[in-house]
Amino acid sequence: MLNRLAVDEEHVGMRLDLFLTRHFPDAPQAGRWSRSGIQRMIAEGQIILNGNRTKPSTRLKSNDCIEIEQIPPRETALAPEALPLDIIYEDEDCIVINKAAGMVVHPAAGRRSGTLVNALLYHCPNLRGIGGERRPGIVHRLDKDTSGVMVVAKHEQAFHHIALQFKERRVLKEYLALVWGLVDPKRGAVNRPIGRHRSDRKRMSSLYSLPGLREALTEWQVKESFGVGATREANGWVTLLRLRPHSGRTHQIRVHLADQGYPVVGDRTYGRRRGVLGRDRVGLPALDDFPRQALHAERLGFSHPRTGLAVEFTAPLPLDMQRLLDSLRELRSLSDRRKAGEGG
Repeated sequence: MLNRLAVDEEHVGMRLDLFLTRHFPDAPQAGRWSRSGIQRMIAEGQIILNGNRTKPSTRLKSNDCIEIEQIPPRETALAPEALPLDIIYEDEDCIVINKAAGMVVHPAAGRRSGTLVNALLYHCPNLRGIGGERRPGIVHRLDKDTSGVMVVAKHEQAFHHIALQFKERRVLKEYLALVWGLVDPKRGAVNRPIGRHRSDRKRMSSLYSLPGLREALTEWQVKESFGVGATREANGWVTLLRLRPHSGRTHQIRVHLADQGYPVVGDRTYGRRRGVLGRDRVGLPALDDFPRQALHAERLGFSHPRTGLAVEFTAPLPLDMQRLLDSLRELRSLSDRRKAGEGG
């Protein structure tokens, strides 16, 4: 009897053997389900793709069907943990939280504790199994180092009601980000599909991607700009943006901004320093050494699953981003005073 696995968007472009190795991290019979063991099974025809024999190196596409002779048992129980939660709102249908930067949303290969899901299971014991065993109640996600508003469903009806709104793009999502560069014009949008990067499997791209692109639209609005270089060239600036993604692709905001030439400050995957280098650089350690992507999900609006009324929730800017913003404003103020003195 064959067992079937479907490939979701998150794993498009990944090698078949790597996908299966990561899918069964806790499986017994380690020799059989190691990467070399999986490669052997593929070569022997025990694992087939879309009804045909294939190679371990085959790149996966969305909705590919993987058939395996026998899927190994694995431990799926998730342990509740008494981790702190910043709860913005809660009722019998959903819970809205302000996710802290650094917290992973759900368990995955190599991480089974310390996640938002572990904390939610402690706070809401009846959450288990809603929407999937590894992601109970999780309707949408934020990257590990992105902070801000998330909604979690507390029962199946609420899960499907809210998930449909995300799918149909009826959810309001607004983010704040500090990015390298002087963004111009003051308002605009990036309407460019995103897919897995053609040479780096850990990254997504709207410019250098594999086939299987998914449409993606991100609007931006400039809030403030800060000169961080002795000269006033475009790359000697940092800009505070308000962003509204109209789709929910993996790393969408970070990818669109980086591909436009405005990477998010602190982004170790898609970013690099855009400030003026060497002696022209204005020293600001809080900016240069910011430890994560300076991206915050500030606002989330959706239709309440029980009442149908429009609800909207906001999360204040986290302390690390607020301190960085204060430093940039102070630097700008000093620069303005210096110019005023020179002019006098």
